[in-house]
Amino acid sequence: MKDKRINHIITIGFALFAMFFGAGNLLLPPFIGLQVSDSWVWTTIGFMITTVILPFLGIISVVLSGDNFTDLGKRVNKNVGVVLGIVIMLGIGPLIAIPRTAATTFEIGILPHFPNFSPIIASIIFFIVTGFFALSSSKVVDLIGNYLTPFLILILLGLIVMGLINSTDDHFVTRYTNIDSFLVGFQEGYQTLDVLASVIFAGIIVSAAKLKGYHTTRQKNEIVIAAGLLAALFLLFIYGGLVYLGATSGNEWSVNTKRAPLLLQISISHLGVNGTYAMAVCIALACLTTAVALTSAVGSFFSELVNHKVGYRTIVIACCVVSCVLSITGVDNIITYAYPFLSFIYPIVITLVLYVVFFGRIIKTTGPYMGALLATSLISFVGLINSFGFSTPALNQFIKKIPLATYDLAWVVPSFVLFILLFLVERRREKR
Repeated sequence: MKDKRINHIITIGFALFAMFFGAGNLLLPPFIGLQVSDSWVWTTIGFMITTVILPFLGIISVVLSGDNFTDLGKRVNKNVGVVLGIVIMLGIGPLIAIPRTAATTFEIGILPHFPNFSPIIASIIFFIVTGFFALSSSKVVDLIGNYLTPFLILILLGLIVMGLINSTDDHFVTRYTNIDSFLVGFQEGYQTLDVLASVIFAGIIVSAAKLKGYHTTRQKNEIVIAAGLLAALFLLFIYGGLVYLGATSGNEWSVNTKRAPLLLQISISHLGVNGTYAMAVCIALACLTTAVALTSAVGSFFSELVNHKVGYRTIVIACCVVSCVLSITGVDNIITYAYPFLSFIYPIVITLVLYVVFFGRIIKTTGPYMGALLATSLISFVGLINSFGFSTPALNQFIKKIPLATYDLAWVVPSFVLFILLFLVERRREKR
């Protein structure tokens, strides 16, 4: 029984790793390493906070609240939870994350070997395969965890080990301070969408645990948390290795280079010409596993949202079609148009996750959580309209005076203050 339990943890943990490790997770670490070079340790710490620690807490927040994101949303307000869920699903689904997986597969996995291959045809093929796997929703975790992930991890470990062996420690010195480097990693981590994905993937992992026979709350939580820790350990090592590879390739590349060519050249440098083939397989697996998981999550979420009036299969197919169209715009264009959205929604989800994890067992009322989300949303909204050129100088000056605003974390203190104030108000009412 113990061996069976360990096998289940490994399968679910590997599946969770592969769900998280998609296009952005492979492209961004070498890129930020190139930007900060000598301060790569600091940027790795910042990157790991938004791509490993906070996503793990995201899973914990769902487990503490119930079985899926809907249960987490109810901790605040049912309607707010639904709206937030829709926004998250569109972001990690057909508008940003899923199209980026196909675009990355084309630019790194196909284009170097077949320069004249059509991106349209490549995208169509990618989403036919994605749709095929996603339509087998009950088998998604086992398919990814048992068959696709081990091969993906072996290629990544091979690349990192060869990079460490052949490293010349040839950094490209930049003007970034340690704090600036930390912030680069922290903010670039937004682009992975892992915190947003974590509160959705948690539901898939909980369902997988139930299918394997873990039905009590304690059994379910132990399996999910153990699998999450396993995935986090692999992510920590691989992210650190990829950032280091980028940091030690600086003299060969301009800091203005694009993400995909940089990763491709690193693989050639450390694995030889055959490195392009290994990276092609790696990127295809990384992107496919993430695309399958996200497409499955989108299908389940929206099907349940409309009480199954529109079926899972129909939504999966629609998601694949929309993602296919958007993927043709290319990786860097997707990352560029995604940034304002992520800068807005990420702090909101982080706020929800942190307050539920640290205060969820103590504070059961919804008022404090609503207050914290409101404060974060208002400050994030100011940043959103600024990104579109609708700045308000007086308001911007006020926000700059808030503690931590220098580090783009102006939402932290106001959310905490409003959380505590509303908690005290509700507690006083209860005593009357």
